[in-house]
Amino acid sequence: MSTTPAPPRPDSFRPVVGATVLLFVALLGIAAWKGSRDLASAREREHLLETRIEDTQGRIDRLRSDPGTLERLAREDLGMVRPGDVIIELPPDDLSGGQAGSRPQKAASTPSSALR
Repeated sequence: MSTTPAPPRPDSFRPVVGATVLLFVALLGIAAWKGSRDLASAREREHLLETRIEDTQGRIDRLRSDPGTLERLAREDLGMVRPGDVIIELPPDDLSGGQAGSRPQKAASTPSSALR
């Protein structure tokens, strides 16, 4: 019995595997790029928050140790005064732009709950 070798058949599976591997590598590259961008953004936010924490901690330390800072903030933020201080209240700015004969417009009122 003599066997003749089978004719070579074209292997069409190899290009499909190559395209699949190339697609997989491209998807991994896109995911890595997005991940590194998100990580850089998170590190930048972390740095900003650490800076704000340090600033706030410094302000807390000044409030605890410096009575002048505490007094200044009480005067500025809370409108507090010492006995004997002279209080001068100025009229509100003219909303009409200073034109003669024009009536100032009424400012829209905002509920106090919206300010918090």
